[in-house]
Amino acid sequence: MRILKRLLVLLLALCIIAAAGLAYLLHRHPSLQPYDALRWQGGPAVSPELKVVFLGVSTVLLDDGETAILTDGFFSRPGKLQTFLGQVAPEDDAIARGLQRSGITEMKSRLAAVIPVHSHYDHAMDAPEVARRTNALLVGSESTANVGRGWGLPESQIRIANMREPMRFGRFTVTLFPSQHAPTGFTGGRIEAPLKPPIRAADYKEGQSYAVLVQHEKKSLLINGSAGFEPGALKDVRAAVVMLGIGSLGTRSDDYREAYWRETVATVQAKRVIPIHWEDFWLSSDEPMKPMPPPLDKFDVSMRFLHERGMKEGVDIRLPQQWQTMDVWRELHTP
Repeated sequence: MRILKRLLVLLLALCIIAAAGLAYLLHRHPSLQPYDALRWQGGPAVSPELKVVFLGVSTVLLDDGETAILTDGFFSRPGKLQTFLGQVAPEDDAIARGLQRSGITEMKSRLAAVIPVHSHYDHAMDAPEVARRTNALLVGSESTANVGRGWGLPESQIRIANMREPMRFGRFTVTLFPSQHAPTGFTGGRIEAPLKPPIRAADYKEGQSYAVLVQHEKKSLLINGSAGFEPGALKDVRAAVVMLGIGSLGTRSDDYREAYWRETVATVQAKRVIPIHWEDFWLSSDEPMKPMPPPLDKFDVSMRFLHERGMKEGVDIRLPQQWQTMDVWRELHTP
């Protein structure tokens, strides 16, 4: 009995040490300093007609002064313990701060659509509340619609998107093409009924993933919010700039990274790639963005691949300016 007790104490101690070690690793973030040369260098001398603002994860705001559209709209950022061991729900104060900081509060009369790139909590959870506060449409799959319904968003503010069918919002044309989530343990599944938070983060199933093509007069931007792809889906698409999700890309094989580049960058003949969905989204959006810690991702591997591939093929790689207006087409020679 005494030996058994000692073994149990030893096992408990080892578990505590392992948990402490994992917690330590999950709070160590790769440095952005090695990529200073790739950082967006300040704002344009003149405010661009079409503003693009990166708000973290795959949340991107586009605004031409008359109409605005937003992908995802994720601001709540529940912490690691809450995400893995508890329940999650939209956080009113975090959403209010995010809308204020991004300028959406002032432009709410012109925010036309909120478009989650798929239905995981870090993309779709806050979207119905953002739509409710701004009178915007929630646009996406049936799974995303069920996130909206569970939150009480009226059907008049929910639109099920048809794949490859252009949607017009002011001078914006938005077309959703099939994509896939990066191949992780969270890939797949659909939300079959209205989803009412607080619930487990894992209850936010992927649903349909999209690559979002935004066209505005002669400008084109592709937003691929997850490091996954549907082979051949973008063969007829052209986009000068790709905002490219790279979350977990560093943990994939060399062959996968090559295929991802080919399907999402080379195929659309992009001239610039702006990596997104690379930061630790368990940190508050009030904090500076930091790359996802290992062992959850290998940010340095992803950035080295993009830099080498960009140098070889003449594609400009730029880390986005965070929460600041970017003219993402600046200095690009587009027809």
